[in-house]
Formats: sequence, C-alpha cells, structure tokens
Amino acid sequence: MKKIIAFAGSNSEDSINKQLAVYTSTLVDNVDTTILDLNDFELPMYSKQLEEKEGVPNNAKTFLKHIEHTDGIIVSLAEYNGAYTSVFKNLFDWMSRAEQKNWYNKPMLLMATSPGARGGQSVLGMASDRFPRHDANVVGKFSLPSFNDNFKEGKITNQELKDELLQQVEQFKNSL
Repeated sequence: MKKIIAFAGSNSEDSINKQLAVYTSTLVDNVDTTILDLNDFELPMYSKQLEEKEGVPNNAKTFLKHIEHTDGIIVSLAEYNGAYTSVFKNLFDWMSRAEQKNWYNKPMLLMATSPGARGGQSVLGMASDRFPRHDANVVGKFSLPSFNDNFKEGKITNQELKDELLQQVEQFKNSL
C-alpha cells in the first residue's frame, strides 16, 4: 500500500490549513496516511553559527525521514504577510541544511487557504517557484479562498471548488 504524509505549514492549534490538508488526505483512497503536526518538530531558530556549533537538530532530520519514506506529500501552507509562516520557514531552512534536495522528488499536492478572497495565493506562488529547486515534484496545486465561507463541518461546501480540488487529488493519486 502506498504511503502519504499530510501537513500544514503552520503551528496554529486550530490551523485552517491543517484542516484542509487533513480533509484532502481523506480524498485519497487506498493509501496509508500519516498526518504530521509542526508542533511535534520544535526547532531552534536557524543560524549558521548554531549549525556549526550543534549540527542539524534531530527534529529536522526526523521530518526529512518522513518525507524520504513516503510516496507522496500533501501540504497546505499558511500565509503570514504574503509569505511562509516563521515555523515552516525555519523547518524548511533546517531541512535544506541537512539535505538540499529535501523533497526527494516525491509527488506533491501543494495547497493554501486563508480567510481572505485570495486563498493564500502569494505563499502558493512562492512555494511553486521555490520547492522545485529543492527537488519537489509538484503535481497539483489548489487554493481555497474565503475558508470560513467555503469550508464547513470538515469539508468544502462550494461545489465548484470541491470539484477543482477533486481534479487535483486525482492528478496526485495518478502520480503515486
């Protein structure tokens, strides 16, 4: 059986991006899914001096092992001020110090959502540009605008948006 991981680029306890990532993972049938929470991978703020002194922290290496040993990745990135959250950027920095090509060419469904009408488009664009340089195989992208209007009771309620996500999930499944 194929294995996938799903996570949000957020450490918020009530992350809307985690809700979207978890929901999306349930749409992929016949896989073993592991949900990762960035709160379980606490890391010091990256600095060159800290890396030289102490090396790459085990939590960054452990997160990389999850990526290395999966068949596919579902990630939904939270957007803070048009960019990655600090917790995700810090994890990404540490992972890239341990392994420059840190996505291991795994099929990735890249997503974002926000309460606003743009649905995390800025961070989605940033990641779409950056991740392939780190060996990401982005096979699908999805933005969910106006989360509070379009996601209720654990699922997308807007049929047009749900159909768009299902199309991206199908592409993801076919790439596993």
